[in-house]
Amino acid sequence: MELSLSDLIGILGVFIIMIVYMLLQLEKMDVKDLSFSLLNVIGALFIIISLLFDWNLASFLMESTWMLISLYGTLKYYKTKKIQKEAVQDGEEF
Repeated sequence: MELSLSDLIGILGVFIIMIVYMLLQLEKMDVKDLSFSLLNVIGALFIIISLLFDWNLASFLMESTWMLISLYGTLKYYKTKKIQKEAVQDGEEF
């Protein structure tokens, strides 16, 4: 079996998502960390790229949803940081 570049990209995406999940379970990463959401976005994107060359609708739907949820987590992280920064500037304790 010969692996194409798209297969390798997809496999890398799977490894990224699985490593992030393992780090979460080992309590080495927190779901509120920016890296958690960003790595999930990257992993899902890599899998989606591989699916463009070897189509599977169910997998595409799963990874698209995974990526959208992770993008939401990324946006939430920045929104929370902005609120915290504004609170500090206003002299509030956070």
